[in-house]
Amino acid sequence: MEQVFAPWRIDWVERPDKNPDIEECVFCELPEADDDRANNIVARGEHAFVILNNYPYNPGHAMVIPHEHTGDYGDLDDEVLLDHARLKQRTFDALEAAMAPNGFNAGLNLGGGAAGGSIDDHLHTHVVPRWEGDTNFMPVIGETKVIIEAVEDTYDRLHEAFAEQDGTTVTGDDRAVRID
Repeated sequence: MEQVFAPWRIDWVERPDKNPDIEECVFCELPEADDDRANNIVARGEHAFVILNNYPYNPGHAMVIPHEHTGDYGDLDDEVLLDHARLKQRTFDALEAAMAPNGFNAGLNLGGGAAGGSIDDHLHTHVVPRWEGDTNFMPVIGETKVIIEAVEDTYDRLHEAFAEQDGTTVTGDDRAVRID
């Protein structure tokens, strides 16, 4: 059995800011917490938010998540769908400015385990930046993915890129960029 040592995950397991009124949905809990930076939330719209994935496929792997707790895409009304789509476009733009990828993979895992998702009761769209040649021998031979940048460093770059979209440079801010 392969073993990955990830001692930083204990912070998530033992986090003190769990909201007891929310039924253990990470995508409901995180936007309610006070520290966007600690929770990797880089931008917020009225009905959705952008968060970096704690287990990225590539540096910059973000998710656009509606605030509404549902696993059924058909439950989202037009306002939520529009805000979600706007935030996806802003995420592509911010990632291009911050990281200059050659392309993107973007998509939803609808249907839980059958679709490959691990959280099926709260919709979220993955946005994964891609570069020519971003795969190497490690996943094939060693069954190991190498991530070349810490999520905290990616947060700083993406947070600044979101802020610059509106002509405001933000440094050292622990709050997500508000997109209205």
